[in-house]
This record gives sequence, C-alpha cells and structure tokens, in this order.
Amino acid sequence: MNNLSAVILAAGEGKRMKSKHSKVLHKICDKPMVECVYDTVKNAGIQECILVVGHKSAQVKEFMRDRTKYALQQQQLGTGHAVLQTENLFEQKDGYVVVLCGDTPLITEETIRLCIDYHIKNVYAATVITAELDQPTGYGRIVRDVNGNVLKIVEQKDASEEEKEIKEINSGMYCFTIIDLFNSLKKISNNNSQGEYYLTDTLEILIKEGKSVGAIKVPDSAEIMGVNSRAQLAEAQYLMNQRILNKHMSKGVTIIDTNSTYVSYDAIIGMDTIIYPGTVISGKTLIGEDCIIGPNTTINESNIFNNVTITDSVLIESKVCENSKIGPFAYLRPNSVIGENVKIGDFVEIKNSKIGDNTKISHLSYVGDAEVGNNVNLGCGTVIVNYDGIQKHKTIIEDNVFVGCNSNLISPLVLRKNSYVGAGSTITDEVPQNALAIARSRQTNIKDWVLKRK
Repeated sequence: MNNLSAVILAAGEGKRMKSKHSKVLHKICDKPMVECVYDTVKNAGIQECILVVGHKSAQVKEFMRDRTKYALQQQQLGTGHAVLQTENLFEQKDGYVVVLCGDTPLITEETIRLCIDYHIKNVYAATVITAELDQPTGYGRIVRDVNGNVLKIVEQKDASEEEKEIKEINSGMYCFTIIDLFNSLKKISNNNSQGEYYLTDTLEILIKEGKSVGAIKVPDSAEIMGVNSRAQLAEAQYLMNQRILNKHMSKGVTIIDTNSTYVSYDAIIGMDTIIYPGTVISGKTLIGEDCIIGPNTTINESNIFNNVTITDSVLIESKVCENSKIGPFAYLRPNSVIGENVKIGDFVEIKNSKIGDNTKISHLSYVGDAEVGNNVNLGCGTVIVNYDGIQKHKTIIEDNVFVGCNSNLISPLVLRKNSYVGAGSTITDEVPQNALAIARSRQTNIKDWVLKRK
C-alpha cells in the first residue's frame, strides 16, 4: 500500500551491551539487528522507511546507507521524543505508520501485516502489538477496561502493585494513523519517574479524546523480544537460528542436529541436502540439492551446486560445481572455482584459482593463483610457488597434465597439454605438450658408506 510508512527506532545507547559499536548493529544469524527489522518491513510490503538514529549514528548510517531516510535524535529523551523527530518527513502525508524497534529482530512480516490490517479494518487511531509473559517484569503493562478495550499502557516504574500483576505487556511496536500520532505526540509530557517522553502516553491521550485504540496479541512472545545485553543477543540468535532451520527443514532439507548447526539469515539450501552437526553456513551462501555438508564444515558467501559433498572443511567466497567432493580438511580461500566431478582432498588449500572438470588434487597440496585444466592430477605434496616475496605470479596447467608427488611449480609457469612432471621435481620453465619434465638431482649410491662411517 502506498500510504504505509515505517519508523524504526535505533537511537539508544545500549549500555548493557558493553560495546564500542551501536547496539542495533550487533548481528544475529549473520545480519545486524536493525537490518533484520528493515528487511521484515520491506517483506511486509512497506516501501518507505525512516530510521531514527542518535548514539553512534554515523556507524548506523554507514551501514544502512541510502536504503532509508534518517531522523536524528540528538538527546535520548524517550521513545515519544524519538518519533517526534520524524515529523518533518511526514508533512502533507496521511495514511498509516508502523513504529518498530531496531533491537527487536524477531518480529515477523506476518505480524506487521496482521497489525496493519487490524488497525485499518477497525478504524483505530493506534494499535499496539502485545504479548503475554509469565514474567512481565520490566515491560509496560496493557491496562484494559471491563470490556477489554485498551485504557492505557503503564511503565514498570510507574505501575501500581495491582498493575504489576498484569501479564499482557507492550512490545513497543505500534501502528498509528499518521495525523493522530503527531497530534498526540505534541501533548505528551515527561512527568514520570524517568523524566522521558513516552510514546505509550499517546495512547492515553487519544483515548481521552474519544479515539479508539486497539491491541493485537502475538501468539509467540519471542517475536517482541528486545535485545539489551549479550545474554539476550545470544538468546535471540538461538531463536532466530531455530526459525531459519525450521524453514529449511520444511522445504526438504535434512538437519541432523539443530542445536549444533548454524545457518545465516540469507542462506539458501536446496531440497534433499543433508547438513551434519558442527556446520556453519554464513553470508549469502547458496547450496544446491542432494548435497552432503559436514560435519564440522564452515561455508561463507559461497555457491555450491547440486550433489556436492563437503566434509570437515572451510570454504570462503568460493564456487563448487556439481558432483565434486571437498575434504576432509580442505581449505578453499576466496575466488576459488571448482569444476564438476573434482576431488579436493585432505589438507589441500586452494586460493584464487580455477580448477577444471574431473581434476584430482587428493592430498597435502597448495594451489594459489592458478588455472588448472580438465583431467589434471596433482600428486601428493604438489605446491604451486606463487609468491616471490614481492608479488604473486600465475601458473597455468592445461588439460590432462600429470604432476608427480612432492613437486614444486615455480610461478609464473605453464604446463602444456598432456605433459608429465616427474615426482620430486622443482619446475621453473614451461613444459611443452606431451613432454616429461624431470628437475631433480640424479641419485647417487655410495657403496659401504655406513661401514666406512663407523
């Protein structure tokens, strides 16, 4: 809908986080909390978003850049004061605005849509998202009349003993009719124990003016969980990760142990892939169908095609094509591209290199800054020596080359098609097509050397 906007409050200091970074930039499932909220807003169909920044505002702006508009709250004088800083961005606008918190990353797009629909259908001036908690200490309580209508929201420090017994709490998230929001914001005061301008006070003002205020309760109270400490960050991380894993399992992914598997917010995993324990999948990683990933595997910002097996390995910003096998104990560093039906075995490191189809690099090898063709075999202990102490150099190994064990290939270098390198060689010059290159000292046997030594 074109008349929908969102305001995300992200100005708070977050002292309990004990951090030099903005609270809302701390990550859960590889995504900063404020970005989780922003993405949820967009997925809910809200196009215009305003971010209220204050403490560490430069950090937040640097990360979010031009994705949102900004309002600055120079002094943190409460949530009502924060929203009021956006007023000039709403001039000549009518419609509806959703107010959310940058430290509540678990809110869902379904809840936001439900709140907006409920608000519009019932012609409310304001609608508050609520939840019921067994231990509501610290939250503002929802006070209703005998008919269940919202009378006010009272903060914990201002609540009577009777009001403290109420279990329905304010999430700090709302939908307002724009004109009603700013009319009421101008009438709130800071006459409370905190000396702050509470956004919640707008509801009581609207009610006294004869306006209707609604409340919609979420079935899962985890959605409204705010993050104010490292312990709460860990809890939110766990809950979001379980949500992500459940989403993948519902689409046909097998996850052996959900308590020891980590998958980022943006990862995509294909059907019939199996994820074993101890696996970390981070960033915008794409994994195809029928793969076997893990155990004890880390994949970051990589593209894994169908029917790939990766065991006990680390992949960073790399690509692995269909039917290839990686590991155990392999390390693919950035810009590595592995072709189809390739074997990258134990203790093999690949960096900034392209490996052709049907090639085997089975164990104890290093390949850096190289192009390796199809049907190549690099024997155990092959090292591409790509660095001369000042700069990196490139090695090209063409199709059907065989490199014997314990060989050093000194870059820059070209091994032409169908050539062979004898085991134990140090190759410094181009090897012609169909040639055998041997670069090692001739063996010398000294007869009775041991006896003479004694």
